[in-house]
Amino acid sequence: MSQPPKSERKDEKNQNQNQNSLVFDASVLRNEPNIPNQFVWPDHEKPSANRPELPVPLIDLGGFLSGDSVAAAEASRLVGEACRKHGFFLVVNHGVDAALISDAQRCMDSFFGLQLCEKQRSQRKIGEHCGYASSFTGRFTSKLPWKETLSFRYSADKNSPNIVENYIKSSMGEDFDKFGKVYQEYGNAMSNLSLKITELLGMSLGVSRAHFKEFFEENDSIMRLNYYPPCQKPDLALGTGPHCDPTSLTILHQDTVGGLQVFVDDEWHSISPNFSAFVVNIGDTFMALSNGRYKSCLHRAVVNNKTPRKSLAFFLCPKKDKVVSPPTELVDKKYPRIYPDFTWPTLLEFTQKHYRADMNTLQAFSNWVHHHHKPPAPGHA
Repeated sequence: MSQPPKSERKDEKNQNQNQNSLVFDASVLRNEPNIPNQFVWPDHEKPSANRPELPVPLIDLGGFLSGDSVAAAEASRLVGEACRKHGFFLVVNHGVDAALISDAQRCMDSFFGLQLCEKQRSQRKIGEHCGYASSFTGRFTSKLPWKETLSFRYSADKNSPNIVENYIKSSMGEDFDKFGKVYQEYGNAMSNLSLKITELLGMSLGVSRAHFKEFFEENDSIMRLNYYPPCQKPDLALGTGPHCDPTSLTILHQDTVGGLQVFVDDEWHSISPNFSAFVVNIGDTFMALSNGRYKSCLHRAVVNNKTPRKSLAFFLCPKKDKVVSPPTELVDKKYPRIYPDFTWPTLLEFTQKHYRADMNTLQAFSNWVHHHHKPPAPGHA
């Protein structure tokens, strides 16, 4: 295997002896007056409460989804403005059934309320991205996130119609049949919504409306349930550390407890919860697809000492053999190529095995590809 970059996670080399030394059991730690040192962040990264609100556009998709060309043009203009500045925007009247969203939020309560040993039936293995993770105690030894997650693969491929449902049942048992059905349906809804948003992205970038939609039509994506238990030292810990999403597009549904913060103009801003809206943000892979014109922005999650916070994230990713390369319209003398061609599984492997995702992931990955990888074969883009 190629040598990882110098900025490789230094603490990962000791993962085998450390992975059993700390157990993140939310039912215990949520009430502890002091928190383990592994969860204490350095002073320059510690959270601060009452951050100013980030002015993000609230985009009504109703007209666009019903075929109104004027509404589509206005929505794509707002999307473009946000993506050039920081890559975050909110969508309402998105066509996703409110009852499905409520079911998906409720199922999170039932899963994360289980005993730790029950949740560990679907334990995530080191180097993989699916399964249950109680913090990242098996991967890192410092700056640990104060959260639990359950992640699973979603595929829009017609040959994998029930991939979420089957995974949940096989890892958690027949009792989780309804749970699996809810997240299969939710994944389908997120895939459909994300394809609509890629149409707006194409329009806003001046390429064909269908370009990115076709690229992601058979997406092989990731769904993640995030649970942030209360923390009695919220000024020392972070629910999720500062990072840019390595994926293409993130569609996030927050519950009513705040916690999402975005780093814009050299300071942290909050994005308040809106239960009827989805928060959408650009990830590193789409930044590469746009040849750097659209921003993948640094963000994090903070915690509080009273109320658990939940969020549902759908990470849109291309099919495994698709070559990530910007359309020719986005490459010229003013905008020369910034990033090499790559496939999503190569970037995913980089973030799982060589590099802890941060604000420099895409640049570090580009350097790694230049030094160690041949570009992917043409013909799949």
